[in-house]
Amino acid sequence: MRVVLALLLLILAQPAWAESARDRLVVSPAWVAKRLSDPDLVILQVGDRPGYQAGHIPGARLLMLSDIAAPSTGPEPLILQMPEPEALRARLAAFGVSDKSKIVVYPTREGIQSATRVVFTLDAAGLGQRTFLLEGGMSAWTASGGKASTEAPVITPGKLSALKMRPLVVDAAFVREHTGKPGYVVVDARAPDFYSGARAGGMPSKPHKSGHIAGAASVPFTSVTTSDFKLAAADEIAARFKAAGVKSGDTVVAYCHVGQQATATIFAARTLGLKILLYDGSFEEWSRLDGAVETSK
Repeated sequence: MRVVLALLLLILAQPAWAESARDRLVVSPAWVAKRLSDPDLVILQVGDRPGYQAGHIPGARLLMLSDIAAPSTGPEPLILQMPEPEALRARLAAFGVSDKSKIVVYPTREGIQSATRVVFTLDAAGLGQRTFLLEGGMSAWTASGGKASTEAPVITPGKLSALKMRPLVVDAAFVREHTGKPGYVVVDARAPDFYSGARAGGMPSKPHKSGHIAGAASVPFTSVTTSDFKLAAADEIAARFKAAGVKSGDTVVAYCHVGQQATATIFAARTLGLKILLYDGSFEEWSRLDGAVETSK
């Protein structure tokens, strides 16, 4: 009887505010609306200028992916690569991000994968604990009764300390060494036709190889997100990763075409509490390096 009573007291003692990994990463329009007047709140709309000027969450700043990517250099540069820490710190500070900021990122018509690329970059910069994704983006905001603004806020640069970068980006050599290694699962976040080899990505003048990285599993980003810029149901996400051979404690190493779509799959993996890494060069670089591929037509 005493044992039963002790267990009951332990259960009742669990905090009512205890959150899941998903709860710590995703916020609702109501959550944002309650905090619009918080001076530490930084809202980032990911998209283009016409979309921003047509209407955005009051106080939101327009961020384009080029704002937080390394400069493209050389005759055949890779795009969307992680910038140097100090360059990234300066860019984030220019958007008003400081050491106390709570950062909300939301997608627009460019898709959830654009917003998750920003979330991933902030996580790699050591700001992941204070960064949130507004599920559903601008559409969810207006559907909930939120007002849209056409005024760009005056941004005071933030006081942001040197970034403590997390080693979340890996290269082709790492992928080669860890594909099939216990504890690591390489996943392809592209559409199934690209994974199978039925279609080839890349530019028409320089198409990628057909197929996928040899040994990689398929977890398309569209299978763990929805068309209205939200995450799929938790059980659906768990089933997708289980089908790919991912077990509790594994590290998911994701790639796509150029390192954007993979961040949506990575974000979904984080909601399950999984460890994540991004192959930033993705299949664009893998094809150039003549990496091993296979098809599944």
